[in-house]
Amino acid sequence: MDEESQLPQPQDQSCWAALPDVCLHRVFWWLGDRDRSRAALVCRKWNQMMYSADLWRYRTITFSGRPSRVHASEFESAFWYVKKFGRYLEHLEIKFLNPYNAVLTKKFQVTMRGLLSSLGKSNNRLKYLSIQHLELDRLVWRNSIRSSFIKSLSFFLKKMGKHLDYLNLKGARLTVEQGCHVLNSLSYLRNETVVSELNIEDFFSHHLAVYSSPQFNKTMATFRNLESLTLNYNCISDELLENLCENNASNLWTINIKCHIHDPHGQVIWGMSWAKLARHATNLKVNFFFERIMKYERLARILLQEIPVRSISLRSCYFSDPDWSMRPTLLDLLPTFRHTLQKLTFEFNNNHEALDKELHLLILTCRKLFYFKIWAFLDVKFVRIYTNRYETNEEDRTLREIYRKYRKLIDSELNYFVIAYPMM
Repeated sequence: MDEESQLPQPQDQSCWAALPDVCLHRVFWWLGDRDRSRAALVCRKWNQMMYSADLWRYRTITFSGRPSRVHASEFESAFWYVKKFGRYLEHLEIKFLNPYNAVLTKKFQVTMRGLLSSLGKSNNRLKYLSIQHLELDRLVWRNSIRSSFIKSLSFFLKKMGKHLDYLNLKGARLTVEQGCHVLNSLSYLRNETVVSELNIEDFFSHHLAVYSSPQFNKTMATFRNLESLTLNYNCISDELLENLCENNASNLWTINIKCHIHDPHGQVIWGMSWAKLARHATNLKVNFFFERIMKYERLARILLQEIPVRSISLRSCYFSDPDWSMRPTLLDLLPTFRHTLQKLTFEFNNNHEALDKELHLLILTCRKLFYFKIWAFLDVKFVRIYTNRYETNEEDRTLREIYRKYRKLIDSELNYFVIAYPMM
């Protein structure tokens, strides 16, 4: 007798066997792989539900960076899933968490080679691919392992490039040559790629002046359908902005730019390049994320008035500089974007200057601002909410007085919430 004929028939089962398909589908949706496999043995109907395409369209595959009994079979189970259900896959996210030696990176590379090869043969509907934080420039990635992985990924993208709509390779940390080789795979045998959302933040290693690479600009010229682009400021150049203007202006909505202190950002970008892009991409909004770049002179070179800035995040990672002042940025630079700025996030250590008036004025000036977050150590009354004392009665009373003083502004303009938190 074959396996299917051995399955119990619905009439031999309880009322669960007659459960409507829509309900049964929801039950299977919440089950893990092991429970789904067991449920599929109940009857023929449940076995058929196991192979419903809707159950297998989304998948997150996580590989632990440290060996354990719990995760011993994760490489095998990932490969099993792709071979059995990979043809249904539309949304795939792969995570490789903090590998600590070359043995694990080698095992990951071998597994990914088989996984991507099997998926490339059986799947023609994958739209979303995310492989983040590989950090391929670390020593745990031997040259041969790194090269083999890049080769497998590039070969896979050549096959799937005509289907992919979203690609996230954040944190890959490649050389310019390696990175361009991977991105060029998307346009294999064609002069353009159909990807509409591309995340290449930290895709290249730190300290690389990607903006000066003709190879990178040539690669980015193949993208003709971009709606959202996330990258580092060390990739920005007049040539890149010109390419985006010529090839993507009708679709481009969002550019997210990270500027890190370890990345070179001394290039000169002409305001007219930004102005031209903003003029042709009429819906464009630009979001900036600065890490440890806080001084006014550096920010002013990057935040040109022609940029349609929607969001700015300034993070110092709690590094303190007594020679640095936030006041010029608050008074002179940020108000430049008062007509477009919607979100502001501050995370910095600055306890040597009082900024309550400047922050208050900035909020009143930026009329479109709807999100304002401060995570900082400031000598200003209305954001000092930490105390070393267990009792917070005095701090609570001070906050209530501040609220009463600015109640008209808070109630009409802000979504206000504050708490005094004891830090023991």
